[in-house]
Amino acid sequence: MKIINFDRLLKSLNLKSERPMKFPYTTAAQLMQFPYAYHWKNQWTFRYYFYAIILSAPVFYKIGRLANNESNVQKWKEIKQKEQEHLKHRWD
Repeated sequence: MKIINFDRLLKSLNLKSERPMKFPYTTAAQLMQFPYAYHWKNQWTFRYYFYAIILSAPVFYKIGRLANNESNVQKWKEIKQKEQEHLKHRWD
């Protein structure tokens, strides 16, 4: 598995400043000074977080498509209507 070299990527995109601020006040400055390459190499949770997002995205996409299917929407509309009728007569 090839490890991404973030330092080389940032230098090629010219995103790293020559003189970093002593304390980055803005969120953008904090994101620019965050040591992404260090965390990618030395922390397994940092890597696995991104792998988990990539691997789980198709599963959640499929679940969302099934949940918003036309027949399923109609079925839930009928269930909600029955619940409303039941609650309406419950307090009479």
